[in-house]
Order: sequence, then structure tokens, then C-alpha cells
Amino acid sequence: MTPFGRRIRELRAERGVTQKDMAAALGVSAAWLSALEKGHRGRPSWNFIQRVIAYFNIIWDDADELARLAHISHPRVVVDTSELSADATELANLIADHVGELSEEDLRNLIHEMKRLVEQARRANR
Repeated sequence: MTPFGRRIRELRAERGVTQKDMAAALGVSAAWLSALEKGHRGRPSWNFIQRVIAYFNIIWDDADELARLAHISHPRVVVDTSELSADATELANLIADHVGELSEEDLRNLIHEMKRLVEQARRANR
């Protein structure tokens, strides 16, 4: 499942909407929507994100958050480290090889730490 798929499923549950009804309203099949929620589809298009925002009548920060989740929801990530250091290549390979072995708590901790380090690097490069 992707972050975007998880949020779509949450929105449907909060509002009591079935996949079938949402899919029909958005002009996609229920199977396609199910695949998107489960992470078997690539990153959704901007057009589709806008249709979801309109369907659920999502505004401002929540709409921005949904777009952010869509951006980080590509289920088949490719990381090109050919121009990066050996450590960057090792990290990318460790994640690729072992992400499925980590607990949800470990994943949340790793995400939190990565975000902290990225923000720290951004501040240092200003």
C-alpha cells in the first residue's frame, strides 16, 4: 500500500463511500481504484488527484497534503546512485533489500530520522 492509497481508503471509510461508488464518480473502474489503493498502480496523475480533491470536497492544507502523499507514492522506486558516493549506493541497496523486513515502528522511526537529516542538510546548504 502507498501513502496515497492509504489516505484514499481512510477518506472513503470516514465518509462511508464504497470503492465502486467512488470509482464510478471518478470515471475509473473499481478494480483500478483498488489497485491504486493497494499500491499496484504507479503514482496518480495530477488530473486524478484533482478529481479526488473535488470528489471529497477537500480544501487548502488537506488538498496540499493529499498531493504530497501522491508525490511520495510511487510503488516501484528507482534510485540512481551512479553520481553519488559509495555510502549513498550502500544505503539505497540496504533499503531495497531489507525494507520489507522492518516493523511498522522501525519504518516510522527511519522515515522520521530521514526527514530530520534532510531538513538539517537543507538548512546547512542555505
